[in-house]
Order: sequence, then structure tokens, then C-alpha cells
Amino acid sequence: MSRFFFGTDCSTFLALSTEEIIGRIAIASPFADEPTQKFAWEREIKILKGILPGYTGKLYFEFNIPRMGKRIDVVLLIKSVIFVLEFKVGESDFNAAAIDQVWDYAIDLKNFHETSHEATIAPILVATQARAQGTLIQTTIHDDNVLYPILTNVSELQSVIENVLYFSKGDEIDQEQWEAGAYQPTPTIVEAAQALYAGHSVEEISRRDASATNLTETSSEIERILFHSQQNNQKSICFVTGVPGAGKTLVGLNIATKNIDKENELYSVFLSGNGPLVAVLREALARNRVMIEAEKGNRIRKSDAKREVSLFIQNVHNFRDECLLDLQKPPLEHVALFDEAQRAWDVQQTANFMVRKKHIPNFNQSEPEFLISCLDRHNDWATIVCLVGGGQEINTGETGIAAWIEAVTKHFPNWHIYFPPQLKDSEYSALQAFDHFEDRDHLHQREALHLGVSMRSFRSEKVSLLVKQVLDLDVTDARETLKSIGNAYPIRITRDIQTAKRWLKEHARGTERYGMLVSSQALRLKPLAIDIRAEIDPIHWFLDGKEDIRSSYYLEDAATEFQVQGLEVDWACVVWDGDFRIGSRDWIYKSFTGDKWNNINKPERKKYLKNACRVLLTRARQGMVIVVPNGDPEDPTRKAEYYDPMFEYLKNIGFQTI
Repeated sequence: MSRFFFGTDCSTFLALSTEEIIGRIAIASPFADEPTQKFAWEREIKILKGILPGYTGKLYFEFNIPRMGKRIDVVLLIKSVIFVLEFKVGESDFNAAAIDQVWDYAIDLKNFHETSHEATIAPILVATQARAQGTLIQTTIHDDNVLYPILTNVSELQSVIENVLYFSKGDEIDQEQWEAGAYQPTPTIVEAAQALYAGHSVEEISRRDASATNLTETSSEIERILFHSQQNNQKSICFVTGVPGAGKTLVGLNIATKNIDKENELYSVFLSGNGPLVAVLREALARNRVMIEAEKGNRIRKSDAKREVSLFIQNVHNFRDECLLDLQKPPLEHVALFDEAQRAWDVQQTANFMVRKKHIPNFNQSEPEFLISCLDRHNDWATIVCLVGGGQEINTGETGIAAWIEAVTKHFPNWHIYFPPQLKDSEYSALQAFDHFEDRDHLHQREALHLGVSMRSFRSEKVSLLVKQVLDLDVTDARETLKSIGNAYPIRITRDIQTAKRWLKEHARGTERYGMLVSSQALRLKPLAIDIRAEIDPIHWFLDGKEDIRSSYYLEDAATEFQVQGLEVDWACVVWDGDFRIGSRDWIYKSFTGDKWNNINKPERKKYLKNACRVLLTRARQGMVIVVPNGDPEDPTRKAEYYDPMFEYLKNIGFQTI
């Protein structure tokens, strides 16, 4: 697939007629032949023909950004500069959304287009009817050669280009090499889901790191297992492991979106017990579907789009309830992809739910056992793909991955198990479960089922390791890991929440999402205007823009581990409370009840609290600031001794203070 609808050198562009250029663009366009679009192209071409004589360079119309599902109006290469031009034909104002849009395009090229990394990138917003602004050329605090968006009109555009060229002193861009450069994005889970649902391949929206098994290889391995199971009438369960943010959910969505046709023998359903994740993905895909269809000249209601999406992205509990209606009937799908499988319920939690909500007494199956039994109803073949995060069980009754293996061992010995060697690591707590599996011929180890590199923190692969070392109180190794991360992924600490908020806003560019995160046990942050008992709507928090007070951008509503697990932001502010404190030798675990902090003694609850912190500290893609508040001598629930040691611990590791 071409990255652009039409591209050529400046001299050829100037020699071609406007009609011929429009024709070539239109032929490459998959969208409706709208008169307004043709008028916009015509106007853009006329403007560029007026300013490009005398320049040697290359330009591209409708340059595709698969990660964002959008296209840049024009990319122009001249000397050492990549000009990202967004035209607003007939507009007289520079609205905030348009400014963010052109900035997003520039940042995407800088971060993910291999041959754009070192170049100067100038995002320029051209409102054709705007009044003269004067040229202001500025770099940002990121010091990465991406300029602040330049706002201009038609009459000033040429002088803007001249001034940027004078400003930039880099090496001239090899235009052919630049065009051939690999595009290696790391989309958010929402962006990835939208791209896959719109028909992009996982290869188009994923990195190609030689150092790690990539998404393509893992997806291919799962597909081989599916085909083998189908062809051999075999029932199988497949485990996919990975570090936080490695793309496990993306792997599942890739398989599901490839097989959404009910007539397809590999028809699949993506299941998650994570309510916020399901809600956000469904809403995002529905909104995107409506937008794409509108571009094609078609109208579709969001409710209809959402209904279509809900067929292949389901809450696992709804899937379970459907299977309860008829205990003999197999589900329509032969393939079930279970996200965050480690969070499935144990026997006790499942039994309690069945009595309370379904009025089914004496239920004696864990959620893994029951879900396997549902797929086992097929007479021929079935496959369950378990997407597994290590150390991320965060709630009572979450059974961990061992329960899946034990269910197969005890009740479904004819099922085959496919797993990566990492599943036997301590963080998955599954090693002993393998010891009871007698039929070793049904065990199949596959290296490609592990994703070893975080996509989320694309600026540094070592963030999840650093978080593990911090939580393990491994000061020496944490110091070294932090040094190796350097400025690639900035992490700061502060005692002041307003300072933290300013830091977030200074670092976020375009529509890069930032938000405030806290533990669900952080009940004494009210003096900081953070009340975790005020429920957020994850759809608004994760998807809405800067104009909506319910969005994460407003930094008014904090999300907890339950709302952000499986999702992410670009920049995070993590606010610490007295529930998880540093002691002289180990962590101190507390819960707030009534008017005081109480000790947490149960190992299971301690694990949940620690894992909650792990989730919060691994949500940011580009950087984070950690707020450890000052104590209050007049408040016995907020003593300095609850907070100061934590701040000193982080400071001792080497985190910079702001």
C-alpha cells in the first residue's frame, strides 16, 4: 500500500496541470468523489504552484498515517526540512483542534518514521482566509527538532518556508531514502484497534524490532495453532505472555478483527473481564466506523456500529451468561481470545456470584474451568487464547494463570496446551501447575508466544523493568536502569500536585493524552482535591478531547488501577498516598477505614495492592511525574512519616525532583 495518494518532485509538479494532478489524487483515493474535496485539492495545488518555483524538493498529497487513521494534506521536503502542511480552505480562524492535528502529524513522523528521526519537522497550519500572524519559529522543550505549529495564511506561507529553511541547519534530506524509510509506529490500544478494524494489517501498525519477537511473529504463531487445531479436530489452549504494554491485547484484537465474518470457520470472539477496556474499545471503534463511512459518503448510526462491534468484543461475563442458558449448546465461535486471563475468577468468587446474581446454588467451577467447558461443547475443534499479564491480579478472587492449567489437567486432559517458556517464571505462578500435567505429548512450548518488548513505553524499553526493581526494593539495579533510560523517558518526582500538572501540560504536544492516576485505596488525597470515590466514566476520560471536563485532560478526575488496566495515556501523573508506604526493610500495606489507617495482613491483599501500583506506574507511554504529597502535622491520617520516606526512597534511586 502506497503511503500517499500522489507524490512527485517540485519541477514535475509545476509542469503538470491542476486537472491532471487532481485526477491522479482522485484515482488513488478510496473515498467518495466529493466536490468539496476536489475544490480543496484545487485550492491547495494553486497555492503550492504559486510558492514552489525556485525550490528543489519533493511533495506528497494525502500522506497516510495508519496509526491515527488520518492523512496529512501535504508533506513537502526541501533541503533539511520536512514541512507538514495542513490546509483549512476557506477558514479564517486557527482553532485548537486544527493546531493539535498538524502537531500530531509532525510528532508521528518524528517518533515512528525511520528516516524522519533526525530531520527538522515544521508543522504548518494554513487557514486560507486568516489575517496575517507574523512568523514565529520556536523549538519545544523536547529539543527533538519538531517546531511549534506555525500558523499562517496564503500570503505569508512562502516567507514562512523561507524562514524555516534559514532556521534549520541540518543535513539535506535524501528524498529517495526518506520515501523508502520504514514506518514503525507504536499505537495506543485504541488506535491499534481502530486501525485493525478499518482493515490495516498488524504489520502496518507495529514496530519491527530485531531484538524481540514482534507482534507479527506472535500473531502468525497463534494462527498456525488455530489452523492445526482446526485441521486435526484438536482442542487447544494457547497462552501469550508479555511485559506490560507489549501488545498482548493487540494480538488478540488482530486475530478477532481478521475473523469477524460469521461464515469464517475461524470466527472469533475477543473476551475481557475488564469492563472499562471493553466499553472504551467498543465506543472508539463505533465512533471511528461512523467517521470512515462518512468519508466514503455513507451514513451509519453509531448505535448500529456499536451493535456490530459488540458481536466480536464482549465482556467475558456476558459470554459466560449466554453459555449458562443452555449447558449443552456450544457457542457460535470456535475461537475465544481471553484478555487478561490471569484475572479470571476462582471457584469461590464464581460460586458466590452464581448464588447472588444468577440464583444458581452449589456451583463448583472456577471461571477458567467453566469457560473451557463451554468451548469443549464443540464436537470437532476449539481454541482458547489466553493473553496473560504477569503480576497484574488486582482484585479479590482473581485466580491467576495456574487455574487455567489446573482446569485442563483435572477436567480436560484431551486438550493441548501451547505456551512460551516465560509462563514458568515466578511472576505467573504457574510452574507447579505444570507438574501435575501427565500427558507431556499435549504440552507444546513455543518461543514466539512471548512478547518481550513494551510498545507502550516506546521511548524506553526498560520502564517495566525499572518499575519491577522499584517495587522489589532493588535500589542498586533500579539506579542503573534509571541511568540507562536517561531522558528518553522522563520521570520526575515532586511534592506539589500543581507543579506536576504544569509539567504534564508542558510536555504533552498535540492530542497526546495525559491524566492523573491513583490507587483505589488512596482515600486520604481529598486535601489535594482527589476523591477516588467519585466514579469516572472511562469512555469520556479516555476518548473525549480537551474541551470536555470529563476527559483526562482536565486533571480533575483521577483514574484508578481498575479503570486504566489494559489502557494507557501518553503522560501520567501518579499520586501516592499512605496506603502503600516504604518501611525500614519492606513495604507497609494499609487500608483506610473510618478515621484511620489499618494494617493489611493477608498476603493476597498485599499482592493486590502492590500489583495496583505496578499497573499505575506502567500506564504512561512517554513519561510520568510521581507526586508524593507533604504530610500535615494537624491531620493524624496524613502524617509526614507516611510520605517522607517514600519520597526519599525515590530520590535515593535517582529520580529528578521538580
